[in-house]
Amino acid sequence: MATKKYDLIVIGAGPGGYVAAIRAAQLGKNVACIEQEPLLGGTCLRVGCIPSKALLESSHRFDELKYRTKEYGLVVGDISFDLAAMMKRKDKIVKNLTGGIELLFKKNKIERYLGKGRFDGLGKVVVENGEGEQTVLEADAIIIATGSRSADLPGVVIGGGVGTSTEALSWDEVPEQLVVIGAGFIGLELGSVWARLGAKVTVLEYMDRIMPGIDAKIADSARKILQRQGMKLRLGTKVVGAKDNGDGKCTVEVEGGDPIVADKVLVAVGRTPNTAGLGLESVGITVDRRGRIPVSEGWATTAPGIYAIGDVIGGVMLAHKAHEEGVACVERLYTGTGHVNYDAIPGVCYTNPEVASVGRTEEQLNEQGIAYKVGQFPFRANGRAITLGAAEGEVKILADAKTGRILGVHILGASAGDLIAEATAAIEFGVSAETLARTCHAHPTLAEAVREAALAALDRPIHM
Repeated sequence: MATKKYDLIVIGAGPGGYVAAIRAAQLGKNVACIEQEPLLGGTCLRVGCIPSKALLESSHRFDELKYRTKEYGLVVGDISFDLAAMMKRKDKIVKNLTGGIELLFKKNKIERYLGKGRFDGLGKVVVENGEGEQTVLEADAIIIATGSRSADLPGVVIGGGVGTSTEALSWDEVPEQLVVIGAGFIGLELGSVWARLGAKVTVLEYMDRIMPGIDAKIADSARKILQRQGMKLRLGTKVVGAKDNGDGKCTVEVEGGDPIVADKVLVAVGRTPNTAGLGLESVGITVDRRGRIPVSEGWATTAPGIYAIGDVIGGVMLAHKAHEEGVACVERLYTGTGHVNYDAIPGVCYTNPEVASVGRTEEQLNEQGIAYKVGQFPFRANGRAITLGAAEGEVKILADAKTGRILGVHILGASAGDLIAEATAAIEFGVSAETLARTCHAHPTLAEAVREAALAALDRPIHM
């Protein structure tokens, strides 16, 4: 087998991997990227973030037209939807975006290898293309960016009507009864899609709350809104089994309760790092009990010249977190600088209304013994929100009681995922509530609610 030499090899072409490859190429490095899926972009672009948002948008527009037209003074006829057309639109968006990454690889002269990569000692990766052919690649630096997969749940058998988010993004008909196992971002987003299209959705969550990691009060407000929208949320419920019955129905077993029969079951209980089959033992890397690769400063593993980023290491499993690590890892490697501020990694749940969060929560600040002030402002007092018919929710800012520095921002409301960008920049640059409050915001905009929350943290809100 011929051996090809590169400056950098990236294993995985998801949000962390393809970005790392592009940044290295921009710095003049000869880069190879290995990806076992035909389409580039990883789970996020192929079967995650992008296709789910496409379906969320389609279902949201249908819901608005069907139930809220009179509120806006609009008169329309009967409203229906074409599920096949929705799926076709979703697939077209995915194709366009993944194709865009292919163009970026060509533009930056990155050599792409289709197949599964595994280590064969330090500095060496064997690529197997699934047809018995192998290619050996060598490099002084190798980045592992293989992402994650849907986590398993004991007693739950995947198959038939029981599936993960991947399957739930491609169902060809709306289930009459849908059970979602897990009340995190994925479960609530896809549950919202199918609920808007007519499914009766029951969400089963082991914890006593939804959206783990989000500010508890904001999450509880979101729970109440989702319930008003018709979603049934059963908290503190342990699922001990689920299977397809083979008769078009599925059964979910819960501890201490009667079995639940549904047409479809979506398993959304988190994600597991893709570290199996990488040949890590050949380079002396040992994963932790959760399958994650331990890294030190600069995202270096215990093996010389090998680095890891994204879902395969610790921290939140978010595409943009992997993106930031990919850029920073490469820049640290080739320029000596590059960092990620893990206090400034936002998270967004695209329900309606959206939920967005960055920085620390009240629970975390209390645990850390940090004195803080709370500034809250409801969207019902925001002119733009009222005109949009989106007055549910609020902005909540947590600021250091002594310095005024913003420590956390949590938003429940329309366009929360966009509004959180301002808050993220504020935390990244150490902005105080005073500075944010004195920054002019255009009127009328939803962003004014962020400013008003900062004013509230200073005990001087104008419109409340």
